Amino acid sequence: MRIDVFFADRVGIAQEVLAELARRSLNVTAVEVDPPHIFIEAPALDQGGLDALRAQLMQVDGVLTVEPVGMLPGAQRRLYLDALLASQPDPIFAIDEAGTIVVANSATVAASGLSESNLIGSSIQNLTGKPELLRQLIDSGYHLPVCEVTIQREPYLLETIPLHEIGGRVAGAVMTLHTPSRIGERMSALQNYDAGGFDTILGSSPEIVQLKQRAARMAMVDAPLLITGETGTGKELLAHACHAGSNRRGQPFFALNCAALPENLAESELFGYAAGAFTGALRGGKPGLLELADGGTVFLDEIGEMSPYLQAKLLRFLNDGSFRRVGGDRELKVNVRIISATHRALEDMVSSGHFRQDLLFRLNVLNLQVPPLRERPGDILPLAQFFLSRACTQASRAPMRLSPAASAAMLGNPWVGNIRQLQNVIFRAVTMTERNIIHVEDLELAQEATPTHPAEAGDIVSLDQAVADFERNLLQRLYREYPSSRRLAKRLGTSHTAIANRLRRYGIA
Repeated sequence: MRIDVFFADRVGIAQEVLAELARRSLNVTAVEVDPPHIFIEAPALDQGGLDALRAQLMQVDGVLTVEPVGMLPGAQRRLYLDALLASQPDPIFAIDEAGTIVVANSATVAASGLSESNLIGSSIQNLTGKPELLRQLIDSGYHLPVCEVTIQREPYLLETIPLHEIGGRVAGAVMTLHTPSRIGERMSALQNYDAGGFDTILGSSPEIVQLKQRAARMAMVDAPLLITGETGTGKELLAHACHAGSNRRGQPFFALNCAALPENLAESELFGYAAGAFTGALRGGKPGLLELADGGTVFLDEIGEMSPYLQAKLLRFLNDGSFRRVGGDRELKVNVRIISATHRALEDMVSSGHFRQDLLFRLNVLNLQVPPLRERPGDILPLAQFFLSRACTQASRAPMRLSPAASAAMLGNPWVGNIRQLQNVIFRAVTMTERNIIHVEDLELAQEATPTHPAEAGDIVSLDQAVADFERNLLQRLYREYPSSRRLAKRLGTSHTAIANRLRRYGIA
């Protein structure tokens, strides 16, 4: 039984309480003194013995109560601490001021390759294989910058937190080992917290519905995927959706724009670098996106801009999943799916010698072609309404709407910049206009719109004629996709009578 003796503190009271238990020949296996409490564990003490002991202890000057407890506080703390350490997937251990490991969780035991009895009491220098580590810890007050160590040929990032006694003296440190993949999971969660699946790809046109169906099937196939399409069509959004729809959905997703970085930076960003690889490098080295994304997906945007040297290095990785860090001599192996994208014709680049044919074969196992916005006119106005609502929220504006003429102008615009251009046009209009209705002139499309049969400026007789020509060309083009006045009226957001009258006026049937 375990008991709690609650007392008014005075010198010698603990000794008198324990003397009473000794007089009764009770075997005491644990005592914790935490004034105004004395916690005692006596396995042979039963309820009858407790009643007699309580009566005797209450005669001791200062004893207020004697009650049974389920667990001693110290044992309870140790139990919860052990459970807390065991629940941590990262290796965590503590060292004393001499660098000796005094406590470690099960993840540390597994990482070390030693038994727990051999690990506890060993030196941190033996664990990490870095003789200089203890001196660096002492010199830094046991608060080192994050550095890389190798344990059992596996790289880890070492994080240290000094332990201070009540007086402020450093008594050691708590040390955590982070694997690159675990860091990658956390970084990916922060960067892609709002990235969704195929439901984030807006549009209901036949072209986009077919693309989403095809992409959903390919997402489940664990093979390289090449996404092609013009700039601004949403290739990265589709790559996110394919990752979210795959069996790797719970693992990291990282993107690298091959056109945004010079060759040396792109190489170190993708493959990482070893300690001392170049001037300015982090002292302990740095894992690349491939290590951080182990088990997940890496998206290589604008793959057509990758240098020949990096093409060769990427080809080797795609062959067997292995690579070396920049300046490193150790072979690393990870399990990563590569999704790449480009707006360029890679076949033509192969013919001209600017892209490796064998790399194209490895990247183009699966492929998706994202249609430009002008080839899916049924999505233009729904996308415009979505961007309009979001822009009003961002600009703290009351809800706005497009005038019929503005809607017609948007349908007739070629949208060379695709969805990104549409979003920018809407946001600019919302920001700059003071009205609640966006008109044609607010869209600033005059230099971008090109009618199906453009007329020279000298051929325009009047504004009415120009508007009529534009209206006729628009209706002729949309009538092929919506071959009834009611469907076309719904598409353009106007009345059936207005569309029917215009169709008769222009002889469209």
